[in-house]
Amino acid sequence: MSVNIKGERSGALKSLADPARWEIVERLAAEELCVCHLVEELGLPQPLVSHHLKVLRNAGVVESERYKQWIYYRLNPEVLTDIGHELTRIAETVPPAKHRRRPCE
Repeated sequence: MSVNIKGERSGALKSLADPARWEIVERLAAEELCVCHLVEELGLPQPLVSHHLKVLRNAGVVESERYKQWIYYRLNPEVLTDIGHELTRIAETVPPAKHRRRPCE
C-alpha cells in the first residue's frame, strides 16, 4: 500500500502521533508480537492495546495474522518508508531562514 493520497498519509501520521501507539510501533520494529506481549510490556489494559492496534491497522501502519489462537501484529514497512520519504522531501525544500520570505502588505 503506497501512501500517496493526502488522507492516507495524514491518517498514518495521526495514528503515529499517540505516545502509546508510537511505543507499539517501536516494539513491532523488532519483532512480531501479539496483544498479550504488548499488554505485558506497555503495562496498559488489553482493551486499550487492542484499540491502539485497530487504529494502527486501519491506518495501514500495522498488519495482522492469525497464528493458532493468537493474532500477531507486524509493521507495514512500505507505509513507514513512504511517510519517511515524504517528510524528507518536505525537509529538503525548506529554504534557509529569512530567504524567500513573503512580504506583508
